[in-house]
Amino acid sequence: MTVKAHKFTPEVLLSAPRRSAGVPNADGSSVLYTTSTYSFDSHAKTVELRSLDTKSNESTLLVQDNSVSEPVWLPGEKDVFACLKGEDKGKTSILIATTKSSSDWKDSTYTAGSIDAPAGSLKIVQLSDSSYAVVLAAQCSPDGSLYNSETAPTTHSTGKLYKNLFVRHWDDYVTPQKNTLWYATLTKAKDGKFELSKWVNALKGAGLESPIPPFGGTDSFDVSKSGIIFVSKDPKTNPALSTKCNVYYVKLQSFTEDPAPKPFEYTIQDFKGASSSPIFSPDGKKAVFLSMYTAGYESDKSQIFLIEDLKKDSVQRLFGQTKEGSLDKSPQNLAFSCDGETLYFSAEDQGYGRLFALTSDPTNGQVVRPLTNTGYVSDIRPLESGDVFYTNSSLVDYSSYSIIGTSKANAQAAKWTHSSSKGGSSLGLKVSQVSSIHTPASDTTVNKTVHSWVIKPSNFEEGKKYPLALLIHGGPQGSWGDSWSTRWNPAVYAEQGYVVITPNITGSTGYGQAFTDAIRKDWGGAPYNDLVNVIDWVEKHMPEVDMTRAVALGASYGGYMVNWLNGHDLGRRFKAMVCHDGIFSFAGGLLATEEVYFPFTDLGGLPCRHLDHWQTPQLVIHNEKDYRLCISEGLAAFNVLQARGIDSQFLTFPDENHWVLKPENSLVWHKVVLNWINKYAGLPPYCKDDEESESFFGGYKEDKEELVEMAGMGKPET
Repeated sequence: MTVKAHKFTPEVLLSAPRRSAGVPNADGSSVLYTTSTYSFDSHAKTVELRSLDTKSNESTLLVQDNSVSEPVWLPGEKDVFACLKGEDKGKTSILIATTKSSSDWKDSTYTAGSIDAPAGSLKIVQLSDSSYAVVLAAQCSPDGSLYNSETAPTTHSTGKLYKNLFVRHWDDYVTPQKNTLWYATLTKAKDGKFELSKWVNALKGAGLESPIPPFGGTDSFDVSKSGIIFVSKDPKTNPALSTKCNVYYVKLQSFTEDPAPKPFEYTIQDFKGASSSPIFSPDGKKAVFLSMYTAGYESDKSQIFLIEDLKKDSVQRLFGQTKEGSLDKSPQNLAFSCDGETLYFSAEDQGYGRLFALTSDPTNGQVVRPLTNTGYVSDIRPLESGDVFYTNSSLVDYSSYSIIGTSKANAQAAKWTHSSSKGGSSLGLKVSQVSSIHTPASDTTVNKTVHSWVIKPSNFEEGKKYPLALLIHGGPQGSWGDSWSTRWNPAVYAEQGYVVITPNITGSTGYGQAFTDAIRKDWGGAPYNDLVNVIDWVEKHMPEVDMTRAVALGASYGGYMVNWLNGHDLGRRFKAMVCHDGIFSFAGGLLATEEVYFPFTDLGGLPCRHLDHWQTPQLVIHNEKDYRLCISEGLAAFNVLQARGIDSQFLTFPDENHWVLKPENSLVWHKVVLNWINKYAGLPPYCKDDEESESFFGGYKEDKEELVEMAGMGKPET
């Protein structure tokens, strides 16, 4: 599905189909994926499961069903795949389906089995010609039994008593139920259909949790014929006070074995940080994973470890000449080639998310080669031909699939690419809008320069002046990459008429670990001075920028920096600013955070100590379910702005967390933000509706079921 827009607006951004990572079959001829599309007319989401032919580029709709997700091919079964389907009362079914064009979805699809709970993170591995191992994630009660939140009994009181941390994590209060991995066998019966065996809890009684909340999924575990490898928080540490994760292996005689054997833990000598991304080699005889050295530091560099023999507690660190490791990149998205001889990974590198190949050379040892130069790789799927299929995005293209050869020594053009937005053109965007600048770094002992992306309007005219929109990333160890975002998308601001600058200041990732580490305990120091240098450089070298109409915006650490700017001289160079979920103080903000290790390893400099200098108009946004930085931080900043008589507004969403994810809320967020900055930058308002009217907030919700029943028509069909 492709959208076509004359101008890229928040509505276009939020209503464009969101395409999942592509799942190619073994030879790369067919790709399974889902798209999720939101309509502001019907106020509803639509999910499609589709297959893409890589020879004809024809995309075929298999089914439109909001409850279908996570398609996975069945190896050895031509055109056959499995997927999950959410059912009533939280139940999850495993469907078996085909991509054959002659097949009707209803006639050719059947349920192989189900699990009586919400489930996800499906993985399937072939065991024999007629059987497969199936592993997925669902919750369990403290006794190890399956837990279904939709059918579980509730108490008459809503009280919760805690004796240990976490009390709450990300956007929810922690419950006694935990994530766990469940396994079963999918076997072909005499009638040719597959049937599912009984589910077994792989972690029952182990005191472990995987996938690791709040964001863990298929990256927390892997499956082979011999068992399951996974990561879990170290049960000997408090998860709110430590980042330490361990790697475990459940060796199985079969995927019907009940109870599951006790997980075997691998020792990672001297490494006290997070471990992640365990994967088996294709033959299942060895495995690799990532681990961080430093305790309590979530932005430490991930280093690659190899387990040569799964039966032995012996791991080998690659590039391990020093504790920091000689590979100055932080890998993610590990994937073995089909012959097991090459390890692929992606890593942030100078503003891009590049694809790399790691091979062993008898002469040169371990050799890392870049395979891509642009965009941001988010998923890697090696093909049996030796090529690699990967999912990618960029600052102007929200999703592309590519197949690239791996034989050449350096990066090369993809053999095949399919873009949802035709390279951005269907959105009214183009690659020529994007460029880079490099400005002096404040601490040249780490890096000489600071890299910033520049995004100009698609109708940019030489000789004309445009207001500046400075976007400051969060993290603080994060970066602006050549990647798509549905939350902070620089092109949205460019299409309003701004020249957008997104600087990767001290602390940013992808420019060497020393540059990332340099922000620790110095949040308002070198990063602030980097921004001063960026603004000075832009004012001197970019005549197209009207600095008298400049605005600054930031979220999380970027919100912290906006508060910091308002108390310092650089803040006077902006007409208005926007602080989304930013830090104001230490006690109210970071001592109340859920991941308690964070402030003790990172924070330095508090905006609340410079309130007497605040004078720039500021919009403050903070959400009720933001447990990473509590809403009191936003309220405190807004109180100060109001008390000092500074023009200010406060926007909040009671049902959103650190991010604004619901489409209707996100549209209101964009309306408020763009109206605020446009007013001070001398641009027309984005939305002319009265900001206190119901139309501004999407109109009143109608109870469609109630309206139908009132009309005497009974309940609508579902």
